Amino acid sequence: MNDADLLDAPPSRPLWLWTLADLALLLVGFFVLVQATDRRALAKGLREGFGATAPDVTPDPIPLAVAAVGFAPGSASIQSDAGLIDFATANLRDPRASLRVSGGATGAGDVDPATGSADLLATDRARAVTAYLIGHGIAAGRITIASASTAGRTALVTVSFTGDPAVRTNP
Repeated sequence: MNDADLLDAPPSRPLWLWTLADLALLLVGFFVLVQATDRRALAKGLREGFGATAPDVTPDPIPLAVAAVGFAPGSASIQSDAGLIDFATANLRDPRASLRVSGGATGAGDVDPATGSADLLATDRARAVTAYLIGHGIAAGRITIASASTAGRTALVTVSFTGDPAVRTNP
């Protein structure tokens, strides 16, 4: 055997094909890792690795049912609850549910008497319904007051699916 026989490489696959196969295996391995790990912990680790902070935004809960409480024009006093306590109690049996209260005001003539603001009246209506619910035994931690106002002289109480209470907070 001479030196010329040793220098000739046997026929093989092109180098780019091996590189492509390595890349495909790395991607498969990465996706297996993502599926096998805790996604919140993985996201937290990636954020910390790149120097980012956790987002302050929590996703909107999924609405399941709605009840409305009516009000007199210019008033934030609850006149009748129309079964609101029964509605809230029945729907909050599931620990994954919560209530979201949003108030509304029509504007023309339906404004806060002291300030003339429809937005302030809508907020007062949501606050009054929330205080009413808490006063009748609904846990304050299960109620959120929404900043968006609804149309009409009402306060809407929305039952929402917010998920497992143990993992509601962002990582």
